[in-house]
Amino acid sequence: MKLIVAAIKPFKLDEVREAVTAIGVRGMMVTEIKGFGSQSGHTEIYRGAEYAVHYVPKVKLEIVVPDNMVDQVIETISSKANTGKIGDGKIFVMDVEGAVRVRTGEIGEDAL
Repeated sequence: MKLIVAAIKPFKLDEVREAVTAIGVRGMMVTEIKGFGSQSGHTEIYRGAEYAVHYVPKVKLEIVVPDNMVDQVIETISSKANTGKIGDGKIFVMDVEGAVRVRTGEIGEDAL
C-alpha cells in the first residue's frame, strides 16, 4: 500500500475528489494548509496598501491506495489539479506498513 500526499489549489478540490472517486478511490483525508514553494508567496493590495503574502493557501489530500492504483491516482490528481500556472502543487508517495479499520478490525488492504 502507498500513501499519496498531494498539495493542490483549494478551488480544484471538488474536481479532484470527483475524479479519484470515479477511478475507485474509496476515501481520502483533506486538510486546509498554508505553504510556499518556488513562488515564495506573492503581494496583494488591500485598501490601497500593498502587503506580502508569504504563505499561500493550499489543500492537502492524503489517500492510501493499493500498489496497483498508485500510477492511476497520481495521473488523475495531476490532470485535474493542473491549471498550468505556478503553484499548482506537489504530489508525494510513501510506503504504508499497515492499516486497520477501527470499526471492524479489518487489516491491510481490506481496511481501505
